[in-house]
Amino acid sequence: MRKILPLLLILCFPQVVLASDCLKTPNENGCRAGLPEDTYDALLEEMARYSEPEVRSLEPNRDEIYRYAYWRLDAPNGITIYNAPGGSPIKALDPGYHYVSAYSYQDGWVEINPGQWVMDDDHTYGVRPSEFAGVFLDKDDLKYPMLWVLVNSYPSPYPGAEPDKTAAVIPRYTRASIFATVKVDGWEWYLVSPDHWIKQTEVARVKLSEKPSEVEGRWVAVDLYEQVLVAYEEETPIFATLIASGLPQWSTNEGTFRTASRKEDAPMSGAEGQSDFYRLENVPYAMYFDGKISLHGTYWHDRFGYRQSHGCVNMSITDAYWLYHWTLDAGYEQFWVHVFSSGEYQ
Repeated sequence: MRKILPLLLILCFPQVVLASDCLKTPNENGCRAGLPEDTYDALLEEMARYSEPEVRSLEPNRDEIYRYAYWRLDAPNGITIYNAPGGSPIKALDPGYHYVSAYSYQDGWVEINPGQWVMDDDHTYGVRPSEFAGVFLDKDDLKYPMLWVLVNSYPSPYPGAEPDKTAAVIPRYTRASIFATVKVDGWEWYLVSPDHWIKQTEVARVKLSEKPSEVEGRWVAVDLYEQVLVAYEEETPIFATLIASGLPQWSTNEGTFRTASRKEDAPMSGAEGQSDFYRLENVPYAMYFDGKISLHGTYWHDRFGYRQSHGCVNMSITDAYWLYHWTLDAGYEQFWVHVFSSGEYQ
C-alpha cells in the first residue's frame, strides 16, 4: 500500500498549477497566456460578455470645443502687436508661449483681440482642441475595473512579453476592462482581451476613493498617480475621466480642498521671466480650489493621462463644461476636491 499510495494521491488530487508557475511557462504545463489554463478558460466567456466596459460616453461638446478659434503664438523673441493689418505697432508680447483667441483673419494677419493684430508667420499656429471626453458610471460597481489606453499599443501575448507587432494596435484612448492582473518585475500587467496583455505604464486605471469625512454632496477625487478624476454624489461614483496634473517641478498638491471661485473664461499666465513663460486667453470653465490652482478646460494640448501642467488639473473642454455645470446646477458652487495618489512614480 505504501508503494501505490503516492500514485493514488496523484490520481485523486491532480497537480495544481500556480499563477507564478505560468510566468515561466506561459503557454505550457497547464498554462495559457500566462495564467493557469482553468482560470484563463473561465475568463474567456467573461471577456466575450464584457468586451466593453459597462460605462456610457459623454459626447464631445463641439459647441464649446469650437466656441473660439484658438491660436498659439510661439514667441522666442517676443511678438509685436499692431493696430491693424500692416498698421503701427502698439505693444509687444514677452518671449514665451502665448495662446489667444482669434477673432478674424485678413490677408495674412490674425486679430487676437479687438484692434490687436499679429502677422501670420512661422510663429503662429492654429490650435485644434481635443475632443476627448469621459464616461458616466451608470453602475455603482463595475464587475471589472476599467482603464484607458494612453498610447497606441501593441498587446503582449502574456505578462512581461514583448509586444506582438502582428496583432492589431490598440489605439490611444481605447477603454478596456481588466480581467486579470499579474505583476512582473514590479509592474502590473492587465489582461484586457483574449491573449492581449498591456503594461500599466501604458494605461490609466479608474480607482475609486473613499469619501473624506468633511466632504458632502457632489465632489471629485483626483488620482495623481493614475491621472484620473472621478466625480461622486456622496459615495456614488457618477463620472470618470482622464486629466493632466502638474509636472514634477510644479506638482499638484495633495489634500482635500473646497473650491473658492469659478470663471467661465479665465486668463492665466505663469513662469514670468523664464524660458517656459506662458500666457493663456479664455481658459474655459476654471474652478479654483488651491489658491491659483484650478480644474479647467484645456485647448492647447491633448496629453490627458500624463502630467503636463504648472500645477492645475487640466481637463478636456467637454469634461470641464460638464463638471462646471453638474456642480453649479445642483447648488454646489463651492464643491470639494480631494487630491490623492494611489501609487508612487518609479
